Amino acid sequence: MIAYYNDACWHFVTQRSHGLLAGQLCARWKLADQPSRWVDTLIATAEHDDVYNEFERNPLIDGNGAPKNFRDMVFEQDASRQLMDMALTKSRFIALLLSRHIAFTHGKEPAAGPLLKSLKRKEKKWMGEAGTTSAEVDRAYALLEFCDAFSLLICQGIIPPEGRAVEISRGPNGKVHTVRCCGALIVEPWPFETERFEVSFEKRTLEKLKFGSDRELRKALMDAPVQTIRLTIEKANR
Repeated sequence: MIAYYNDACWHFVTQRSHGLLAGQLCARWKLADQPSRWVDTLIATAEHDDVYNEFERNPLIDGNGAPKNFRDMVFEQDASRQLMDMALTKSRFIALLLSRHIAFTHGKEPAAGPLLKSLKRKEKKWMGEAGTTSAEVDRAYALLEFCDAFSLLICQGIIPPEGRAVEISRGPNGKVHTVRCCGALIVEPWPFETERFEVSFEKRTLEKLKFGSDRELRKALMDAPVQTIRLTIEKANR
């Protein structure tokens, strides 16, 4: 769950909504630079956080009753295994990408070590079954990670409004991309197919400062009106 406090309100974006936005960004990638396993990469990007359903999972609040942001969450072995099980029933290539993602997000957590070693041992077999290479997987994952990072910047509302550029991530070509807000979001260097497009995501807002239980916050989120945020992303005018 993405949760941040601003303007006397808590703002919430579910992990699945964030993942869908990442998928929208991926879908606009320049045709000539799309990975060879394009559809698998697009689906993995859109579904990389689908196992995290805030309306089913705990904890949602910290010891002070404040909503937990995704950065406050620690490795959950059962969730990671479920994510991999879901991927393996769909595509070995998707499983390879999500295995990379678990390593990227939890690689420094000791609790994740045994699972990551297990996944690493299976990668060679999965690559053989998928008819792919480590380099091909790495390139596709670089795109997933870029779209994930860009979506998180948008969903957290942390792109400065004054036109100051912030780094998104390195794309599959190894170049650092930045974004700045000048009415529309301007990305440089431009990695997308069309020079202008629109994306959207859903957000919920609550005025209450803290909550007595996960159940209380969950009910409040379920009852909260949903706002669809629409943004334009465009190439800089030269």
